[in-house]
Amino acid sequence: MNVAFVFPGQGSQRLGMLEPLPRTSSLSRLLDAAEALSDLDLRTLAESCTSEQLTDTRVAQPLLYLADWAWARAALDAGIIPSAVAGHSLGELAALAVAGVFSVEAGLELVIERSRLMADCAAATPGGMLAVLGLDADDIEKAIGATPGVWIANDNSPGQVVISGTSAGVAAATEALAVAGARRIIPLSVAGPFHTPLMKPAADTFAQLLEQAVFQDAALPVYSNSLPTASLDAADLKRRLVAQIVEPVRWTETMRALLADGCDTLLECGPGAVLTGLAKRMDGLTARSAEQDGIAAITDMQGSDR
Repeated sequence: MNVAFVFPGQGSQRLGMLEPLPRTSSLSRLLDAAEALSDLDLRTLAESCTSEQLTDTRVAQPLLYLADWAWARAALDAGIIPSAVAGHSLGELAALAVAGVFSVEAGLELVIERSRLMADCAAATPGGMLAVLGLDADDIEKAIGATPGVWIANDNSPGQVVISGTSAGVAAATEALAVAGARRIIPLSVAGPFHTPLMKPAADTFAQLLEQAVFQDAALPVYSNSLPTASLDAADLKRRLVAQIVEPVRWTETMRALLADGCDTLLECGPGAVLTGLAKRMDGLTARSAEQDGIAAITDMQGSDR
């Protein structure tokens, strides 16, 4: 068994998401830091707020980053050693922290800044994201190709693709996709047209911030959203992290690359089991959820080759 840790991104947040986490002094300290950096009462928001508040990028991203990291830390403490890591959108920052590219604290600072930049960009150009079931990426591209202000944002798995764009673009695309035969079209719990060219102002400013950030070469292979191949190189990983803000999440390709490189089992470190469900559509992959299955129940993953 060769295990890769995978980390979910925005859309996986939910009320009570901190409650199942193993309680540690490190997590409490990091939550204190997150609240100070964001100037938000994140603990309260995680437990009691409106769906609109929890969808706020400035709330969802730091909470998800810390939840992703905490579940990975629990798995590591239980002796489950990954051969590689990959993160879906925001989850890529947790993957980089676990791979030792930067400390969890430094990653938190980047996440807070990233969330602010993306929230500001989304406020300037309102939009959203929709999951499209029952059509492949090529069919979706044909259906929406003539529609302005909308793009394919995530190729999540065979039969599940996400589009993103302006409010008007997403509305027009919905009609075109229904005509093209989409089985279901589901709005996602995100607050902007992410992974599109509309996020370029956020990506440009984030790139400037990253110029000052210290990245180390990764201690284990990292598979990135924008280029789903393994990399250890610090400068390369930094470039990829900027690119993923405006480019599609190539998750289907990421899973295929992990499988081709020998990782036959994914452990989802984060709230819920979205990535676990996507992996079940891929022949040859096994997936488990740290939260839903429980760390104690998945210690059969111990001793995986690194």
